[in-house]
Amino acid sequence: MKILFTGGGSGGHFYPIIAIAEAVNDIARERRLVDPELFYAAPDPYDRELLIANNITFVSTAAGKVRNYFSLLNFFDFFKTGWGVLRSVLRIFFLYPDVVFGKGGYASFPTLLAAKLFRIPVIIHESDAEPGRVNRWAGTFAVKVAVSFPEAAHYFKKEKCAYTGNPIRKAVLVPAREGAHEFLKLDKDLPIIYVTGGSQGAQALNEVVLSALPQLLEKYQVVHQTGTDNIDDVQNRIKVILGDSPLAKRYKAFGYLNDLATRMVAGAAAIIISRAGSTIFEIASWGLPSILIPLPTAAEDHQTKNAYAYARAGACTVIEQGNLTPGLLVSEVNRIMTHEPIKHAMGTAARAFARLDAASLISSALLDIALSHEQ
Repeated sequence: MKILFTGGGSGGHFYPIIAIAEAVNDIARERRLVDPELFYAAPDPYDRELLIANNITFVSTAAGKVRNYFSLLNFFDFFKTGWGVLRSVLRIFFLYPDVVFGKGGYASFPTLLAAKLFRIPVIIHESDAEPGRVNRWAGTFAVKVAVSFPEAAHYFKKEKCAYTGNPIRKAVLVPAREGAHEFLKLDKDLPIIYVTGGSQGAQALNEVVLSALPQLLEKYQVVHQTGTDNIDDVQNRIKVILGDSPLAKRYKAFGYLNDLATRMVAGAAAIIISRAGSTIFEIASWGLPSILIPLPTAAEDHQTKNAYAYARAGACTVIEQGNLTPGLLVSEVNRIMTHEPIKHAMGTAARAFARLDAASLISSALLDIALSHEQ
């Protein structure tokens, strides 16, 4: 039994695939099935260690990108995508998986097209409130479509679409509440704000947070995931902004937080300030109130649409980057943190939004189709 995963190559595509692979392996053991052979097709392995840990074989592909603006790169990427399709057709011909799982993104296009040509069953998953181009196209021939936001279901045929939520890896699913303050070396008596721009950080978000720190640290402690490319600059600027202030010990900056550290922060945080990518689903699973600042340059403005969809569920408040100022950020944090009914309502709405069984639901469908196709 062979299952081939493919996605756009970002963390928002890659980590849900890992979550599904974990669930596939778990369910296969529970059902006492022969260990499935798992493959991941993309231009880059993204995290080779996680692939190896989950017994996933990397399959190299090529894919270009379609830009919504004039660029000579569009011309060259047209041929790059064509080459990627030819490679994928050959790879899939010799591999011939029983089912293909597509996470969306331009990098998944060649593999999905090859699967369509060979009439291999396809399941896709859409993480955004408004689907991207590849998933809209793939949804026309996919046997099943899973979505993270209810709003996305309107773009696909009702009879094959299911609202599953977004798959989350087991490593970050459950907050680690015991020992979190000791691990972070923070005071148990002061609320903690967790600021994250995602795995790469967010320069504009970092700028505003740093400017707001003198006010925020009067009442709160701040754990700031800056992004590995930004950590040195942030640490140098903190020396100027906070100097010898006794409040400096209330601020902790990290370039990147591994799974254990993420669980620790989730277990200790009272509120999260974040971009509006796939981190939304982790925040929801933790049941925490949040302030989302969507990235305005995200493809097809999907972060803004995601943020407002999550806000309509009552789980967060949204500040668009064009309106973001240090004063507004501090004011919004205070509004949520000093009004227990608002804070409690957001946390409750976040937990209601989370679908903790997403990976299990999708992996069960993959296994069922793979087994039927194998016969």
